[in-house]
Amino acid sequence: MLTMTKTIDDILPSKPEARPRIYAYTIDDTAHAGLLKIGQTTRMVKQRIAEQLKTAAITNYRIDLDEPAERDDGSIFTDHEVRAALRNKKLANPSLEWMRCTVKDVITVLSELRTGEKFTGSHDQTFPPRREQKDAVKVTYDYFRSRWAEDKNAVPRFLWNAKMRFGKTFTAYQLAKRMDAKRILVVTFKPAVEDAWKTDLENHKDFDGWRYLSRNSHDNDPTKVKNGQPLVYFGSFQDLLGRDGGNIKSKNKWLHRVNWDLVVFDEYHFGAWRDTAKELFESEEEEKKLEYSRSLETVNEDLAGLSTEILPIKTRAYLYLSGTPFKALSTGEFIEEQIFNWTYTDEQRAKEVFAAENPGLWNPYGALPQVRLLTYRMPEEILAIASGGEFDEFDLNEFFEASGDGEEAAFKHASDVQKWLDIIRGQYVPNTVESLKTGTRPPFPYSDVRLLPYMQHSFWFLPNVAACHAMANLLAEKHNVFWHGYNVVRAAAPTQVSG
Repeated sequence: MLTMTKTIDDILPSKPEARPRIYAYTIDDTAHAGLLKIGQTTRMVKQRIAEQLKTAAITNYRIDLDEPAERDDGSIFTDHEVRAALRNKKLANPSLEWMRCTVKDVITVLSELRTGEKFTGSHDQTFPPRREQKDAVKVTYDYFRSRWAEDKNAVPRFLWNAKMRFGKTFTAYQLAKRMDAKRILVVTFKPAVEDAWKTDLENHKDFDGWRYLSRNSHDNDPTKVKNGQPLVYFGSFQDLLGRDGGNIKSKNKWLHRVNWDLVVFDEYHFGAWRDTAKELFESEEEEKKLEYSRSLETVNEDLAGLSTEILPIKTRAYLYLSGTPFKALSTGEFIEEQIFNWTYTDEQRAKEVFAAENPGLWNPYGALPQVRLLTYRMPEEILAIASGGEFDEFDLNEFFEASGDGEEAAFKHASDVQKWLDIIRGQYVPNTVESLKTGTRPPFPYSDVRLLPYMQHSFWFLPNVAACHAMANLLAEKHNVFWHGYNVVRAAAPTQVSG
């Protein structure tokens, strides 16, 4: 009888086949300015590039891209195909492997090779919507359809009460796509958010072929966009209200001639409708009388002066986006079936549940840092300082109101801000007395030993630049000895810039 003797190579599992990777790197010198070297290897990219450049003693290089050379079906593509695709986009090929292009151009081509689709511009992002984003689109679209079924002329309204990191811009575009919307108007009370709207539309493959325009666009004539091509126009409410001699600005007249499929109000908590705003937008509930926040007094003045001859901007539906729509919720502006909620608690729960139910799989919430929310009841005497306005609610802008510049900046309610500093250290006397009476002591962030290790580096957001300088000055006061142990960085520009 013959016996087979196994070697160690027979026992060990076979080595996995090396899979090729596409890489790109740049050399920091005049001769290679604007050029990317694009290659392919089955070895470690860092090692392969180091070997290439070793003989020439080149050290001033940077690896910009390291991606698998695989299609979605598992087949392989080569660096020759990548360069050919770049040439098809009219991008220069100075030599065999060097291309005059950007990293984003290469990522777009890789996405095209993987999916088999052709993208315009740089639509290189291919991630799918998360579960809650799909849910938001579904419940909103279902509500819109139910209202249209009841009344074909209805103009339904829906609110997304969703915190930061939900992805409101991306999801709003997904809703527009579900509606087969061709004309989408995004109106904001905070023009600084434009970059997010532009980036999401121009980078994701789901919106390939869509057109984004705003007053900042190089070619911003919307009348030249084909009827069948989806158009997103971004504008600030302040700009739309602008007028010449009491009438609408000539450059905005086209807005009133378009039958919009969807109007999106972003950062809705920064302002709400007034009765006179009905002249700018047509609503299904014209009798509804809402107010702007005090921070938009100049906008209110514009609203009050609107010409009665202005034609309203018409739409099939409204979508309202906000992370803090407290007034809209408290006044019953939206009923339960008109609201989709997504909180930090929902996000953290989804992160844990996905990991538990899908071990070993990529977690779509994995990149979202863990959040711990600590809430405290503010003493009545402090609440009263910032609750005497027309809205009868605590206003952080009022509480931290400051004036002055640099070393001269100071809080209007400095004594009460000082009390707040004492509170977060657990040193506010009335709170201490109450804790002794009840036998409980909440874990304050800058006093509890369990929290202090996590507070070595913290970022404080304040309403404006003056408040940032005022806070730095207050922390530096002699009586605030505790805070002297921290290095306070004023991450704010001067409130006034001299010529």
